[in-house]
Amino acid sequence: MTNVDKEAIDKQISEYSKKIDFFTSEYTVEILAQKVANEDYTVPNYQREFTWDKNRKSKFIESLIIGLPIPFIFFWQNDQTGKLEIVDGSQRLRTLEEYLGNRLELSGLERLDLLNETTFFSLPLSRQRKILNRSIRGIILSETTDIESRIDLFERINTGSKVANPAEVRRGVLQGSFMNFINGLANNPLLIQLAPVSSKQKKEREREELISRFFAYSDGLDDYKDDVSAFIFRYIKKMNNCFDQNPQLINQYNDRFNRMLEFVRANFQFGFRKTPNSKTSPRARFESISIGVHKALEENPNLTVNQASVNQMLDSSEFKAVVRSDGANAIKNLKARINFVENKLLEM
Repeated sequence: MTNVDKEAIDKQISEYSKKIDFFTSEYTVEILAQKVANEDYTVPNYQREFTWDKNRKSKFIESLIIGLPIPFIFFWQNDQTGKLEIVDGSQRLRTLEEYLGNRLELSGLERLDLLNETTFFSLPLSRQRKILNRSIRGIILSETTDIESRIDLFERINTGSKVANPAEVRRGVLQGSFMNFINGLANNPLLIQLAPVSSKQKKEREREELISRFFAYSDGLDDYKDDVSAFIFRYIKKMNNCFDQNPQLINQYNDRFNRMLEFVRANFQFGFRKTPNSKTSPRARFESISIGVHKALEENPNLTVNQASVNQMLDSSEFKAVVRSDGANAIKNLKARINFVENKLLEM
């Protein structure tokens, strides 16, 4: 590694670190619950759903009662409203408020099994006071910490947990003309036919994810740095503004998407599926076919191919290699699978 490379690395670290400015504060459990009840905190759309089940809430309360360390709560200081936005910890805070408000009956506990089917008011008054006086540390991000950095923090903290995925996050925080356009395309009958998704994937906005990738990648990869979530977030944020400034873009982008789908319907026997009975559409396969088709049609709007040649391309070892999942989001592999389909189509 050269000195120039080392300087570039150090510069990148420094530039991103400047986005995260914070200070710490201690809060009693009683104060936190009161603030939640008084709606002194705001909960961003990307983590609004109260998804913890009763047993998980009970486990958290059990940890609090026996004195186990409670993870930090992350807030963002909204300079305009003066309120703190909960970046991470809304499930914990709302569980606290529910329990101290005597609305949560504990269940499923093994360590403190005598607490099952009890509420906060079931405890002796002395124990209630001890719980109310326990403290939890909060990290408050300054108002200069932008929304992308806050979501990045939320995703990093919750890796492996049951939280909103990037498509759900973007749907919540990037509301605008282009996001609405994507949401509408997710109900396109031809897309539903050609790119099936499982019930679970549908709930997790998989079609919206596929559509977002199609437009973001086909509009250019100059700003792509192997980080799909951040790249698409910036893209949709930019395109919301573009659609607001030029409403006619919706027709152009709708035509682009439908032209691609019609070509796939006419020439790809199984659409974006691997087999006729596949219930899902692998992302790498969707990207290679959809964007490869788009780029080929941009090069030759009158492109015609025969299905036999297309089938031969999809059955080739070369295609299977470029759509493998290993390192699928690396820029080199992403470009390789898109360019492979584009070039093969133009050669037919």
